[in-house]
Amino acid sequence: MLSRRNLIKSGLFTFGALAMSKTALLNAAPAGYGIVGRHAPELEVDYWIDEDGNPTSFSLADNAGKWIFLKCFQSWCPGCHSHGLPTVKKISEALAGNPGIAFAGIQTVFEGRGVNTVDKVRKTQLQYDLKMPMGHDPGENRSRTMMAYRTGGTPWMILINPDREVVFNDFGINADAAIEFLLRETA
Repeated sequence: MLSRRNLIKSGLFTFGALAMSKTALLNAAPAGYGIVGRHAPELEVDYWIDEDGNPTSFSLADNAGKWIFLKCFQSWCPGCHSHGLPTVKKISEALAGNPGIAFAGIQTVFEGRGVNTVDKVRKTQLQYDLKMPMGHDPGENRSRTMMAYRTGGTPWMILINPDREVVFNDFGINADAAIEFLLRETA
């Protein structure tokens, strides 16, 4: 694995830390957050729409053997709109049509239940022209995705390798470095 010093020099860091090696990415999520290095639990999201807004499904099992990039957001989250959603749009567009990676967005509701409603999933998808499945996970008091992946809020990005190991789990990711890494890993 690359050393932290070399990663800083290489410019692969943003909000959190992104270190790229063949088998893992270094995570610098706040203490107590994230599950980097662990097996990715299956998603427990009951509501999914496809890129056209039609009901669909999305699961890790259905995307076995692929890199999976999950973007957690809330419709009212300023950080999601300023950098989280534009970042996932940039990465997903750069890798569009790549059969080795799957993208999905999940509205992970942990506050603002009256605002972060199921109808906002499609509005957000259209606002950013996201060509990926999008889900709504209100959980009970906190979204099930947030609890399973120990996220620290939104925006939050999760990258799972083809062996279903969580290799990145943090607030921000360097889009250009992630694109370069995923192109190399899926070539």
